[in-house]
Amino acid sequence: RLLRSSGCHAPCPPCPHSPRYRPLRPHQPGQEHRQAYAVSENAGMQHSAESWGTGRAVARIPRISGGGTHRSGQGAFGNQCRGGRMFAPTKTFRRWHRKVNINQRRYALCSALAAASVVPLVMARGHRIEKVPEIPLVVQDGVEAVTKTKDAMKVLKTLKADSEVEKVKESVAMRAGKGKM
Repeated sequence: RLLRSSGCHAPCPPCPHSPRYRPLRPHQPGQEHRQAYAVSENAGMQHSAESWGTGRAVARIPRISGGGTHRSGQGAFGNQCRGGRMFAPTKTFRRWHRKVNINQRRYALCSALAAASVVPLVMARGHRIEKVPEIPLVVQDGVEAVTKTKDAMKVLKTLKADSEVEKVKESVAMRAGKGKM
């Protein structure tokens, strides 16, 4: 059924039956939108350090040169050293994306759309849809003409979907630390 922004029903165009929801293998979705990450190439390698060699009864790891500080003589560069680089530093040229067969991608899309009409699944994701008349909630194209937030909130209140907006408003938090600057 199709809902008008006023909340009453409108005639709905015929649509093909969607497949029943069937869970996919979990590794398939989201494999084509990953963002590369890596540590700095110079991280942990910016010391003037050299190995003392053999014959001093210490490990042959490179050691910080100089004197007059606790840091001199301490191990450097190695992944087991304080301030050293990590083992096998991450690189941006890792193979981030995986090819997924087109039929599997189409099946995943249909399955996701079908899952959106299963109320327990939608509620399990934390959506507040107790008062919504039906799931999926389909509204007329006229809603796209709404430009002001006040009017959009009025439409959502009419459709009894305003509790979902309240949940979103409560979940917005300030990022901790310096990241928010």
